[in-house]
Amino acid sequence: MPGLDVPSTYQRAWFGNDVVAGVVLATLLVPQGMAYAELAGLPTITGLYTTILCLFAYAVFGPSRILVLGPDSALGPMIAATVLPLVASGGDPQKAVALASLLALMVGLFMVLASVAKLGFIADLISKPTMLGYMNGLAITILVGQLPKLFGFKVSSGSFIGDLVAFIGGVAGGETVVAAAAVGLAGILLILALERWLPKVPAVLVMVVLAIVAATIFDLAARGVSLVGELPRGFPPFTIPKVEITDIPLMFVGALGIALVSLTDTISNSASFAARSGQEVSSNQEMIGIGAANLAAGFFQGFPVSTSGSRTAVAERSGSKSQLTGVTGAVLVLLMLVLLPGLFRNLPQPALAAVVITASLSLADIPATVHLWRQSKSEVSLSLAAFLGVAFLGVLPGIGIAVGLSILNIFRRAWWPYETVIGRVPGEEGFHDVNFHPDAKHLPGLVIYRWDAPVFFANVKPFRDNIRQLARAEPKPRWILLAAEPITDVDTTAADVLIDLDRELNAQGTSLVFAELKHRVRAKIELYGLKQEIDPHHFYPTIDAAVEAYVAQTGAQWSAGEVAGD
Repeated sequence: MPGLDVPSTYQRAWFGNDVVAGVVLATLLVPQGMAYAELAGLPTITGLYTTILCLFAYAVFGPSRILVLGPDSALGPMIAATVLPLVASGGDPQKAVALASLLALMVGLFMVLASVAKLGFIADLISKPTMLGYMNGLAITILVGQLPKLFGFKVSSGSFIGDLVAFIGGVAGGETVVAAAAVGLAGILLILALERWLPKVPAVLVMVVLAIVAATIFDLAARGVSLVGELPRGFPPFTIPKVEITDIPLMFVGALGIALVSLTDTISNSASFAARSGQEVSSNQEMIGIGAANLAAGFFQGFPVSTSGSRTAVAERSGSKSQLTGVTGAVLVLLMLVLLPGLFRNLPQPALAAVVITASLSLADIPATVHLWRQSKSEVSLSLAAFLGVAFLGVLPGIGIAVGLSILNIFRRAWWPYETVIGRVPGEEGFHDVNFHPDAKHLPGLVIYRWDAPVFFANVKPFRDNIRQLARAEPKPRWILLAAEPITDVDTTAADVLIDLDRELNAQGTSLVFAELKHRVRAKIELYGLKQEIDPHHFYPTIDAAVEAYVAQTGAQWSAGEVAGD
């Protein structure tokens, strides 16, 4: 519990900064907590319960001095996709809350178990291109899903295409509430303008206050605009969520996806903000912190949480020095529920939609996608596939596609690694790739081949086929010299294939020769019996040593002007 060590290391000079930052943070926590609860298909009050508990828990168990946790725009659609299909037809808020709370408990348990097993590396399963595509897909899904609320009416399709079609149909059918659309669109423009030109001003708070004022002065409720209404007073009791056993399997799948996204987001944000403050944090301790935050929320009618980069940035800009900032924010939210539950009674629902939509815009990263296009067309295709998976198949299938594509990309790189022939380049030391140096020189009868990956069961056949193709070249090579330094491993399947390949090449009058084998790989080869099958004189410490041996045996010479060491 890193938080228990804070009192002994806390500096008095931090106190004022932490309290001020906590007050500023609280103004953001309330509207975002309410908005993200609705995004998850839950009552707005649950967003505030979640905010309070997760901040208290992370302050005790989290390693970061500044990280702010809470309801998250990226998790909202995943929670809704898991919970809403299990809720009874017509909607049952109590069952939805129970399911969401159980989901938080499951996510928290996954996080703690993953930390005990030291599985922080799991966050690396989603590559940057696929995560980029996933977030872009999530952004457009959230945006389209909030448009009906922004325009003052409801749809219930449950899919991106369905929501888009229903929204267009609703607008075309005259369902738009003009006052609601005016409040929502004005809210979006105001938030974006303030964030762009006055970044130090709490844009969301300003918009929320003005929306409440407008609703009160112009009696927007009478004009058809839905309002939040008075929140329940007080704080919920400790609650063990009760759900049907048949709901558990889908909850399990949803919890895994949420845990993976939350883990990835938390570790990346933690590392980023820690680097800026000169602090080092442990990924496994971060999992304990985020796990404890989810467990605390789950036992008090909350839902899964993650790190918020935007709220953490607000805290940092406001002078936050420790987790006292988050605790201050949580206490202020709690006091609001106990003393002023009607404070946001006149907040228009379109204003909450504006908060969610502007948050979704921050999830999308079009410049990064364009930059990726310029860097690698193949990785853009992975990003696009993840984007389409989220947009057209749904949020949970989308995260499955993102993870699957990332893992397949790992296998693709190992299965079809880069391979090339290398040769001498006039005036340069060593041996170089012929793809980049077409003028590279070769000794007659000698082919130097490089394979940039381990050789194992999944890729040994392409490896063998490439060498066979080199052996069929005319004039027929006497040696195929494998520049083996990039080969970091060889398994038993590959060893058997290499033995057969050596026999096959010997029968054709070509020798398979190895240079620069790593000590570990060479030890494995000896263990597998490869050195007993392949001529022990066909193993050389360096490529130069192998080339000198070839020249000595064959009398081959470099072309004119090509002298060793040039």
